[in-house]
Amino acid sequence: MIREITPADYVATMAGQARTLLVDVREDWELQIARLPEAVHVPLAALPERLTELDRGRDIVVMCRSGGRSLTAARFLESRGYPSVANLTGGILAWQRDVDPTLATY
Repeated sequence: MIREITPADYVATMAGQARTLLVDVREDWELQIARLPEAVHVPLAALPERLTELDRGRDIVVMCRSGGRSLTAARFLESRGYPSVANLTGGILAWQRDVDPTLATY
């Protein structure tokens, strides 16, 4: 079962820690609307061929627009042996609502 973390909990407990990697699986056009500078962009479709870019020794939090694609990505990472994976509940929409209301929504 994939662990869920809210944007507020992520900011309070994991943001800025070297051990944590925030992975954004949205498409390029979505990042043009709203993006988190600390997130590493790996579109969901490119995830299988870019696995080697993600350090298995880090805590990985996966995000998308609302949490569905990131849950798929988190399950994929877990199935490939990544031991510490979480889904950002509600995605960038929840981040905008709960953490940074200046982010654009779409």
